[in-house]
Amino acid sequence: MKKTLRKSLIAALLALALLGLTACGSAAPAASTEAPKDQLTRILEKGEIVIAMEGNWAPWGYHDDSDALVGYDADVGRAIAEKLGVKATFVEGEWDGLLAGLDAGRYDLVINGVDVTEDRKESYDFSDAYAYIHTALVVRADNEEIRSFEDLKGKTTANSIGSTYMELGESYGATCSGVDTLDETIQMVLQGRVDATLNADMSFYDYLRQYPDAAIKIVASTEDANEVAIPMHKGEDSATLREAINKALAELRADGTLTELAVKYFGNDISK
Repeated sequence: MKKTLRKSLIAALLALALLGLTACGSAAPAASTEAPKDQLTRILEKGEIVIAMEGNWAPWGYHDDSDALVGYDADVGRAIAEKLGVKATFVEGEWDGLLAGLDAGRYDLVINGVDVTEDRKESYDFSDAYAYIHTALVVRADNEEIRSFEDLKGKTTANSIGSTYMELGESYGATCSGVDTLDETIQMVLQGRVDATLNADMSFYDYLRQYPDAAIKIVASTEDANEVAIPMHKGEDSATLREAINKALAELRADGTLTELAVKYFGNDISK
């Protein structure tokens, strides 16, 4: 009887020991109590902020004779990065892929003369405005049919796909062709392939400064100025980044940097 009892106790103890070993072996790791890092923290730890732009839209962002990336947006991006204490890395691409890349997390910011619209505000958080522009309507110098935006009905225009300029042309009844650069749109107007194009008035003034004999003219401009700002991911993850960007822009405005860059690239102060 005692032997039987002893055997039962030993068996029970062995079973408990095996159960303990099994439980230890299969125990899940303790859940981390560390809060996930927000976008600004990740940027600061990496020491780099990735900025997307077209890189072929003078004077906002373009390559000079030495192939260096320059322009108002490029210099503003570098100045913001310096304020944050990180390196600015630029990635260039076509306009219709910039915001898609932001959605996919390939870029931290898009700095590319982006107009703030109600539709875009639904998808992105925007910084404070760092430029204000009017939209100009441009036609060939000998065109007498188009004198206002209302005259675009039934006409053809050319602009970047998905841009506010394309949307504005279509809202007035124009049929819009998608192109990649400002130069292309102007060439299409000069060649008679489209009737008109729309873009930032300062971009056209800059073009005419470079090519004073270009046979184009501005026939109308919007009364209200569009706000140009920096889109970023929408949500709490980017809240501190947005605050940091706005603080940097406020300092760049206060110390005269934005004015200096605007005058350098546009001939007047579009930052106000």
